[in-house]
Amino acid sequence: MLVRAQRGVSLIELMIGLVILGLLLFLALPNFSVFLQNTQIRNAGESVLQGLNLARAEALRRNSSVRFQLVSNLSSSCALSDEALSWVVSTADPTGKCDETPGATATGIVQKQSSRDGTPNVEVEADGTSVVFNGMGRVVGTGIGSIDLRSLSGACEHEDASGTMRCLRVLVSTGGQIRMCDPKVDTGGTDPDPRRCPAL
Repeated sequence: MLVRAQRGVSLIELMIGLVILGLLLFLALPNFSVFLQNTQIRNAGESVLQGLNLARAEALRRNSSVRFQLVSNLSSSCALSDEALSWVVSTADPTGKCDETPGATATGIVQKQSSRDGTPNVEVEADGTSVVFNGMGRVVGTGIGSIDLRSLSGACEHEDASGTMRCLRVLVSTGGQIRMCDPKVDTGGTDPDPRRCPAL
């Protein structure tokens, strides 16, 4: 008579597997946290980039001025802010009317984005609160030239040798060109790296 081998794992083998899995998770957790923070910074940068590109494209399409503005929130008490991640693309100043739906006639809001959408730990530092694009896609007057994005949870790599956050910058030129760059990439020499930020 043939005796079949028992299949499965014993309790001891299961406990050893769980201990190994726990150790691996414990070792990987700090790196995963940094990865999540860096992803939030990148998402915030992509959101701002998308808003600026939309404002420029709408100005070209309408052949009239369209503005991109950083606002404190998307409520009826919103105000312009150079430290907020919420933004509004509109044909008129939306201050105090950010709660209106896109397409409203009073403010001409085209689109808006809340700072709470996927980027809760990102802080912003801009050198202005708004930028206006004319019908040719160029910047009218002085407006936002750069927007720095960093994490609330740690220092930027380019500012602190022990920093772990990969902070980003969004640039707007007077000609209307918009791009995201990485301040950590060396700005010296003739390096053609497209990620490089010019010296401010």
